[in-house]
Amino acid sequence: MKKISVIVPMYYEEKVAEECYKRLTACLQKLTDYTYEIIIIDDGSKDKTLEILENIASKDDKVKVISFSRNFGHQAAVTAGLKHVSGDAIIIIDADLQDPPELIPQMIQLWEQGNEIIYAKRKKRKGESPFKLLSAKLFYQILNALSDTEIPKDTGDFRLVDRKVVDTINNMPEHNKFLRGLFSWVGYKQIPFEYEREERFAGKTKYPLRKMLKLASDGIISFSTKPLKLVGLLGFISIVISILILIYALLSYFLKLNQLSAGWTSLMVAITFFAGVQLLSIWIMSEYIGRIYDETKQRPQFIINKKINF
Repeated sequence: MKKISVIVPMYYEEKVAEECYKRLTACLQKLTDYTYEIIIIDDGSKDKTLEILENIASKDDKVKVISFSRNFGHQAAVTAGLKHVSGDAIIIIDADLQDPPELIPQMIQLWEQGNEIIYAKRKKRKGESPFKLLSAKLFYQILNALSDTEIPKDTGDFRLVDRKVVDTINNMPEHNKFLRGLFSWVGYKQIPFEYEREERFAGKTKYPLRKMLKLASDGIISFSTKPLKLVGLLGFISIVISILILIYALLSYFLKLNQLSAGWTSLMVAITFFAGVQLLSIWIMSEYIGRIYDETKQRPQFIINKKINF
């Protein structure tokens, strides 16, 4: 009998944890042709999330809990889940119930038809502000403009993947994993699954603007060297502008085109422009160097404090 593994990362989800478990279990118990496991990763929550999960796991051995020693981030939590699954098909879903667990049977049907990655694509997003919708749209536009790998728009981490895809991802030694990009990069037979995203059941989003920018940065740097090429382009543009300033300055001197203090305009423009280009270039290069530094340290992506029902 085939097995379904469900990965659920949680961070400060005490208001959601019990309801998430109930809806997932009710859905999975209807799949009479499959066995299942639910792997929940507590990403260093300081509220009652872990206490609730321990209580659930004590009553249901199909629920397995991994508790981090501190908060390592959503991508690290999903990565930990991927490394501990034992199922033939693996589903990644957030705990906030914006991605309805009731869609899982339909995704399994698509998997049984031979599809190896079924990624959920949002055709409607309920309860989200205009700013959130705009920022999400810009996120994918910028990411795909700069990335060498096409990442489907309006998708998140909610997806079903075949076991061999998970094995491929787990064998990658990268530290800063951008999983949405990696699932696109590995290939295999992929298909979208459109759905309407619900409002958050309770609590608040764990992806404010700061974390969204960090996620976008991870995606761009992990999958593209285009920013480094842009540095070269900026350097070329700077040279052209400096030549134009020189020509303008010479024409102004010989043809008396203006009466400004000699050299003031060209000096100010040159200083501010080149200083901006240099600082921007250093920042872009430092991002790549920082990632290289992280990889060379070879520290674990997460530290597990406790495991339950493994």
